[in-house]
Amino acid sequence: MSLTYHSAMRGILFTDQYQLTMAQLYFRLGLHELEVQFDHFYRRNPDYDQHQAGYCINAGLEWFLDWMLKAHFREQELEYLRNHRNNLGNRIFADDFLDYLRKHGDFSALSIHAIPEGRVVHPNTPLTVVRGPMAMAQIIETPLLNKLNYQTLVATKASRLVEASRGGVILEFGLRRAQGEGANDGTRAALIGGAHFSSNVGVSHVLGLPPKGTHAHSMVQLMMALGEGELGAFRAYAELYPDDCLLLVDTVDTLHSGVPNAIKVFEELRRKGHRPLGIRLDSGDQAYLSIQAAKMLDAAGFEDTVIVLSSDLDELVIWQIITQIQHEAPRYGVDADRLIKRLVYGVGTRLITSWGEPALGGVYKLVAVRRNGGWSSAIKISESPSKTPTPGVKRIWRIYDERQKATADLLTLEDEQIDPTAPLVLRHPSDHTKFRTLQPEQISRIEPLHVEVLRQGKLVYELPPLEAIRRRRAEDVEALDPGVRRLVNPHIYHVSLSQKLWDLKQALIEEALRENIH
Repeated sequence: MSLTYHSAMRGILFTDQYQLTMAQLYFRLGLHELEVQFDHFYRRNPDYDQHQAGYCINAGLEWFLDWMLKAHFREQELEYLRNHRNNLGNRIFADDFLDYLRKHGDFSALSIHAIPEGRVVHPNTPLTVVRGPMAMAQIIETPLLNKLNYQTLVATKASRLVEASRGGVILEFGLRRAQGEGANDGTRAALIGGAHFSSNVGVSHVLGLPPKGTHAHSMVQLMMALGEGELGAFRAYAELYPDDCLLLVDTVDTLHSGVPNAIKVFEELRRKGHRPLGIRLDSGDQAYLSIQAAKMLDAAGFEDTVIVLSSDLDELVIWQIITQIQHEAPRYGVDADRLIKRLVYGVGTRLITSWGEPALGGVYKLVAVRRNGGWSSAIKISESPSKTPTPGVKRIWRIYDERQKATADLLTLEDEQIDPTAPLVLRHPSDHTKFRTLQPEQISRIEPLHVEVLRQGKLVYELPPLEAIRRRRAEDVEALDPGVRRLVNPHIYHVSLSQKLWDLKQALIEEALRENIH
């Protein structure tokens, strides 16, 4: 397939058909330049079946902006649309609409406010707010959801892995198991979420990190087939990489061949003045094998070598491995805490695919329309009250309690001011019976979460480097209550509406029902 075709698929036609048919409808009705606001949010945290997330980590904004600022309708894309026919053979897209796209078919008229990458986020809060003309604000929906939802999903999974490992080193190993080139987005998201390094060479270098990796079983198998044996394989690897020697020890027999042969090679390296890195375990009872391998390495004087674990790890498996080590290690004279600190976790499939919850339910909803010089709120009513979006032009604030812990995210009207000297009423978004009141002395600070990112298509936000994003994630997670951070059955974090916004939402629901139900 030619580069021209690849360019068309990855450019502005990276959208759904109905975005274009709706855009043409707006054009035909004279509504295509009507200024509107859409909110991007997700409805619930990931549920991995046996365990659940109590929060998400926002990610994907920078790469989405990079795509958005380059995308526009070129003659090639317009020709594809010109040749598109309906079931009767008639053209779907008219020349005047295509001419409009030729002149105005980019995103230079859109403005965006967003919660920065790396921040902890919660359901039903606007992560990304898009303002601009109706047609182009509609067309951008699909690429926005595609590029932001997936990175947020993987960053969240990575953050949970860091939590489960008790601050241990996480290596992202998912490139071979990912869905096509989405692996690159997944790698970046994993690094935002707290993974320390990745095996993905290209993305690692682009982001300024050294890619990490060892060797596969095939290297040992080859040397065995040639008569050199596992020890010969280890020696060949150590000779080429004497200061980066980390050996995979489970090709034959971990405790009776792999680890003893690794120790022989490590001793040879030590005599030559080199310091081996460690071993990798890719199968078996990894808690038991870690204990036994650590005992053997320690006895040989290699207490500072790491033990890398891989093979179908996720946060629950890591948690179980650590728990087992805590119980079993003392029986064998191994310091459990010290062993846990030397473990490194290589996580592939279950990180890059967000195993158990493969998609984030992110949505993009119209919430306001500018008419007669002011904003009119738009409402979509669902038979499930929890799925009725909060309408209107809004702001989002994070409320910290007297312990400096995040206790609620509060949505208010855009022009609404929070009085720090008055009690603060927090209303449940859909249940009129649920609310709470915070007294001024219960609040240590109130933080606005949105930043202005784009103004009329111009970038007005300094995109932070990866390390700053990672620090922000760590700070936000640390500010959560332990119950929200639980790996299983986490406490539900409060997302609330101000009284004024609650009143607006209820009034719009009543008005819509009154005017549309006969």
